[in-house]
Amino acid sequence: MKKTVCMLYGGKSGEHEVSKQSAASILKYINKDKYRIIPIGIKKDGTWHVQEEPLIENDPQRGDCLAITKNNNPVTLIPEAGILYLGQNLGIDIIIPVLHGTFGEDGTMQGFFEILNIPYVGAGVLGSALAMDKEKVKVQWRAEGLPVLDYLIVRKHEYPVLKQNPQDLINRLRENKLTYPLFIKPAAMGSSVGVEKVDKETDLFSSLEKAFVYDRKVLIEQGITAREIECAVLGNDSPEAFAPGEVIPHHSFYSYKAKYLDPDGASVQIPAALPEHIREKVEKYAVHAYTSAEVTGMARVDLFYEEKSGNLYLNEINTIPGFTNISMFPNLCAHGGLAYTELIDNLIELGFERSTQKQDLVYSLNE
Repeated sequence: MKKTVCMLYGGKSGEHEVSKQSAASILKYINKDKYRIIPIGIKKDGTWHVQEEPLIENDPQRGDCLAITKNNNPVTLIPEAGILYLGQNLGIDIIIPVLHGTFGEDGTMQGFFEILNIPYVGAGVLGSALAMDKEKVKVQWRAEGLPVLDYLIVRKHEYPVLKQNPQDLINRLRENKLTYPLFIKPAAMGSSVGVEKVDKETDLFSSLEKAFVYDRKVLIEQGITAREIECAVLGNDSPEAFAPGEVIPHHSFYSYKAKYLDPDGASVQIPAALPEHIREKVEKYAVHAYTSAEVTGMARVDLFYEEKSGNLYLNEINTIPGFTNISMFPNLCAHGGLAYTELIDNLIELGFERSTQKQDLVYSLNE
């Protein structure tokens, strides 16, 4: 008997369009002989719409995207009862959240799935939330002895005072030994949304203003000359890393435009041309970063490799990585022998596995 899989996509984040690209690929490659698929698109206003007749549209810049057609029949969400549509329970066995970024990858939606008591693919509440926060996950990694670049945190409530007294921020940068170039990053965004490279002091505050559009906490991170290495990790209790790949940006850095809008924005090399001892260290760091952040299911771990020094630095971890046909995560898995359709099967099995383990737990004291 087919399992009913609900694929949630779209969402309220700045990665809405990227999500539609990923959803189109998953819909294309998922085994329809094995699963009954119910796509539910979440519009930017947060409304949920069942796609009774899913429509894949071709965007001139983005390629195939799964459209979100407005449905006037509301979706009802009832804790411990599931997802209802037209008065009927949809009978969902598991959810695949294809919701990159805020309100999908940050633990909020995962907590909702827990309340609905429906199994789901990917990291749980804690792993999702921790991995999404670029500061907190670096704090965790440092505590585990893993290497990260130096950074400084600026919060939105501090910004007006710093803008009036710019020397205060400049002094903080010097105290933390941060030198140009710097990268300005919203703490909890993905796909390089709001990220800017700053080469000189005069651009510092304008870049901060842009980043604060997306988050109330911003990282000012040390920039280095390094290669961008990405590693796919898969599993629950015993995760495994696939051979890493390399992103070679053709812009000044791997920006949102380079990732999704410019067809010549970057090239990808799988596997990355790395010395064997560096490749082994990448995979070791990736698995350690994954487990220490309490991630399960899947993730793409991004690192910097500074060839001159031979140093590796963890950059970030993505618990719902891109799933387009050109995205690094599925292609790294495919190079490792796990084709796209089998990868989806594997992720669904891991989601059921974690759900079964949680069902065995006791949440109240029976006196």
